[in-house]
Amino acid sequence: MRRMTALLLPCFLAGAAADAAAPIEIVTTLPAYAAIAQAVGGDRVTARSISRGDEDAHFVKPKPSFALMLKGADLFVTTGLDLEIWAPTLVDKSGNRAIRDGQPGFVNASQGVELLDVPAVADRSAGDVHIYGNPHIFTSPLNAKIIAANITAGLRRVDPEGAAIYDAGLASFRRRIDEALYGAELTELLGAEALDPLARQGKLIDWLAGQTLGGEPLAGKLGGWLAKGAVLRGDRILAYHKNWIYFTDLFGLRVVGYVEPKPGIPPSAKHVHELVRQVERDGIRVLLAASYFSSRQIGLIAERTGCVTVQVPLGPAEITADSYFELVDDWIGRLAEAAGG
Repeated sequence: MRRMTALLLPCFLAGAAADAAAPIEIVTTLPAYAAIAQAVGGDRVTARSISRGDEDAHFVKPKPSFALMLKGADLFVTTGLDLEIWAPTLVDKSGNRAIRDGQPGFVNASQGVELLDVPAVADRSAGDVHIYGNPHIFTSPLNAKIIAANITAGLRRVDPEGAAIYDAGLASFRRRIDEALYGAELTELLGAEALDPLARQGKLIDWLAGQTLGGEPLAGKLGGWLAKGAVLRGDRILAYHKNWIYFTDLFGLRVVGYVEPKPGIPPSAKHVHELVRQVERDGIRVLLAASYFSSRQIGLIAERTGCVTVQVPLGPAEITADSYFELVDDWIGRLAEAAGG
């Protein structure tokens, strides 16, 4: 018996070590959240998303396979508003009490985000209105830093031994966002504490233009996404759906019309005719749409209006520590090309 115990002990210890080294399982409703979580957690976590980047998160079907994903999750990340109305059903079906709202394994990604498009009255006659505000919060890189902080807090709750790793991952993610948004030089000079409030208020570009450093305008130090997107500032564009308000606010774009006359309502022939007239009157050059909307319908509207179509995924196709940055790169690059053309 002692000999058998001695033989089995190394196997038991090896299994225990493997369990101890198992990554923290994160399941998110949106792929952008999974990418942010992977960037924060690094090799200590594995992040997966229920919805795809080319899929409308409003209409995900609660499949049994999704409930199975959640059954083994240590952390569940959702917007916490009324975008993913299917999420509570999946959590209930999973039987995983630890990821229910209010439990340590639940993360409300929108906590601390200043919500836009909050309706004065929740009235279904206005279309598919989100009663708490626009839920597409991750389209602003500034909000991505808040989302990352919320995920970090969740990871610290479910895996306190990894707290130092997650804190370092959060600091690294924030720094990467700052340098990607403002450029490394301006970030080093002024820091996000000074830059972020100005950017949120839409005052950063004008403020930089009025400042000098060594006799040169400070605006010349601006790099990153904001510099690349400078060609977009002040442009009036069309959008298909109200996906983009946090993004367009940050980059100074003005959405002056929507292909959907009301959120979730397909355009009528009369509405398309009105859009054509608006494009001609206002000189609108770009139509921005998520990739999950009908390319054929968007193409027909673009053809009628003369707009250049920028149809992009709303989330990354693959979940990596870099994929959120690649996603925003794609948005900015495609829009800048269309506006420049």
